[in-house]
Amino acid sequence: MRNIVAGHVAVTATEFVELAIGTPVELWLGVEGESEMERAARLDAARDILADNPDLPDRVSAVAAEAIEAYAPELFNVVPLSRPAKPKRRRAVAA
Repeated sequence: MRNIVAGHVAVTATEFVELAIGTPVELWLGVEGESEMERAARLDAARDILADNPDLPDRVSAVAAEAIEAYAPELFNVVPLSRPAKPKRRRAVAA
């Protein structure tokens, strides 16, 4: 099965996400061994991107939901948990 995003063929899952959201995954997750200066620059760039694209978090959430629905739909099978009954409070009896 081929994943095509915006006319481009995504070969890996990472490439699919990068094409879908329009930025490299490393921008948001960082890379192992990055210096404090590299981290600060990466986070600064991420803030600029979010300022320019306020709908990006919604797009990312939609991509994640679509991927889960396509490849792991059982994760959406949510069953509400029952809450334990609250203990009854006893009233003090006036003497």
